[in-house]
Amino acid sequence: MPKGSNAPVPTTALRVELGWRSGPGVPDADASALLLVGGKVRSDADFVFYNQPAHSSGAVRHEGKRDGGGQVTDTLLVDLARVEPAVETVVLAASSDGGTFGRVQDLYIEVREAAQGTVVARFDSTGATVETAFVLGEFYRRQGAWKFRAVGQGYDRGLEGLATDFGITVDEPQHTAPAPSPVAPPPPVAPPVTVPPPVPHAPPPPQGPPVHHAPAPLPPQHPAPPVQPVRLTKVTLTKAAPSVSLTKQGGTSGAMRVNLNWDVRKQFSGWGSKRGRAVAMHADLDLDLCALFELADGRKGVVQALGNAFGALQRPPYIHLDGDDRTGASASGENMTINLDHTRDFRRILVFVTIYEGARSFADLHATVTLTPQFGAPIDFSLDECTVPSTVCALALITNNGGDLVVQREARYLVPQRGVSPQRTVDHAYGWGMDWTPGRK
Repeated sequence: MPKGSNAPVPTTALRVELGWRSGPGVPDADASALLLVGGKVRSDADFVFYNQPAHSSGAVRHEGKRDGGGQVTDTLLVDLARVEPAVETVVLAASSDGGTFGRVQDLYIEVREAAQGTVVARFDSTGATVETAFVLGEFYRRQGAWKFRAVGQGYDRGLEGLATDFGITVDEPQHTAPAPSPVAPPPPVAPPVTVPPPVPHAPPPPQGPPVHHAPAPLPPQHPAPPVQPVRLTKVTLTKAAPSVSLTKQGGTSGAMRVNLNWDVRKQFSGWGSKRGRAVAMHADLDLDLCALFELADGRKGVVQALGNAFGALQRPPYIHLDGDDRTGASASGENMTINLDHTRDFRRILVFVTIYEGARSFADLHATVTLTPQFGAPIDFSLDECTVPSTVCALALITNNGGDLVVQREARYLVPQRGVSPQRTVDHAYGWGMDWTPGRK
């Protein structure tokens, strides 16, 4: 599509893919969406991006990145049938991290039907120079139907500039020098006052008893609720930079949410081969987010849905599995919470995922892991492409190194031996040394 053109799109679930070619010196980019009424968001909740990955209506969801073969994609799932009637426009944007879009090659936005994968619109953006954010396209209503417009409008103030232009309140540190304190001027010198002599006067009339008047009641105050600004900072773990210190980020207190979200790129009817590698069926895929823990006092265990070992937040192991998403189709995915107020009680935590049913491998599965501490920047990373018949993947290792809590990206696919459970496989790979018995959920 040329810039400024439009095309009709079906009112259904659409996969919006932002893509570009990776390489040395190429900055990372992130997809985002804004739901607008009258050209502005109604509140900061109408902004969907890596730190706020799902809209409350379920109409827009940020699915995360995938990097393979020199091509990087970041994906949004937009269900136009679930967009609220008041929303007129869904803006689809991109922001760069670590450089300008002038260094990003082959940038494009592509809209596909989520179910069949049919391409319904594509816009290739060219000619970028100093821009650090772009509105690449938008969905808009016209006479009861939805259309997609190729926009290509650039910003040189990054995601913050783009967000504030649409009415988002942004909470970012401002590196400005404090204004000097004002110096009060000396008090003026009053001219001398001449006091006249006293004048005789009649005594005051007699006074009755004092009357006490009750103060008039003040009108009730209803202060507006405080605005919670959006934080744009994040940490993305990669193979080149696989770890980050929660302690240095200021994230060693409060609750930390661990989220796993996934979608299946292709559907298969059985197990076979494809260009010499194994592929698997992905019908009714059920993934389980789990964690092995070792506490400072030597106690070890597992938090998982299997055997209803959901853990606890206010008592050991201070880790709780929020629930069991058996489809991966919900906006929340699988979630686990870690109580960082008990950092000193942790020695190490290994977060991993297993396939409970619906597939025999992680092949063609796209998953994103996000760790969101209550204080400090969110941490995210995507899983690499799986090329082995793996049913268990180690996601992240959290270790307490003398009070320094460090998150290490693992993204390690493991292949269990015949008759060995995924849990026992990940235990053996990381030397946990636990005894395992069969269980069900």
